[in-house]
Amino acid sequence: MIILFLILLAVFQVTMVDYLSNNPNFYQLDAYTWESDEFRAIELGELVAKQKNLDLDMITTLMVENNYDLTGLETLDYKTGRVEQIKPVEYKKLKNSYNAVLGDLKYFPIPASENPETKEVTFDNGWGDLRTYGGERQHEGCDIMGDQMERGFYPVVSMTDGVVEKVGWLEKGGWRLGIRGPSGGYFYYAHLYKYSGQWEEGDKIQAGDLLGYMGDSGYSTVEGTTGNFPVHLHVGIYLQTDHFEEMSVNPYWPLKYLENKRLKAVY
Repeated sequence: MIILFLILLAVFQVTMVDYLSNNPNFYQLDAYTWESDEFRAIELGELVAKQKNLDLDMITTLMVENNYDLTGLETLDYKTGRVEQIKPVEYKKLKNSYNAVLGDLKYFPIPASENPETKEVTFDNGWGDLRTYGGERQHEGCDIMGDQMERGFYPVVSMTDGVVEKVGWLEKGGWRLGIRGPSGGYFYYAHLYKYSGQWEEGDKIQAGDLLGYMGDSGYSTVEGTTGNFPVHLHVGIYLQTDHFEEMSVNPYWPLKYLENKRLKAVY
């Protein structure tokens, strides 16, 4: 029995050494990987974003093995459980972090219009771009542009289930809503023209619920100020981590994933 155990231990060691030598990025996985710039970029890539459903084990493993950038992947093949087996605590923490960002996503925040005359919204990867209002800072979200239609035209729905955590006027965000998802992510919708109702902190939200309407409110201490920038919806995603109360992550690829998950509405 002892001999068999030693043989199995030797095989395990050889396997792990081989895995580590062929996967140098594995060494970078630790308890704080979820606070790294590489994690925060959420670089899912087109191949992952077009999947009908997101496999979090696949995403977590591929991210570790590909330096947290899946934009160049040509296949989604991966070795099940290898990273988890070697660093189970760190792997679980990283997977839970991806789950907080991605696991509760259900609908793109702007429904598709049944009216063929309605101009489509657009968005690009503006996370991290320079902003100057209130001092130089980095853009912490992704802007869905609707400036070819007037403020109050495009409906905004919740991407997730959750609970209203913040509501009301914010100098930089204008009329905004912040919703805490079931898995811990904080989903932030800013620059609304108006709300769909009398939202209050603690209200329960279902994915697809109408939150309000796209606008251009904000960049002022005066409630109701509009017109300081084009009409758009600012979408932010935040995590509470070991060292940050609100750490922004890039919503661009999560939104790309949701592009094929749109409700339809008449507007």
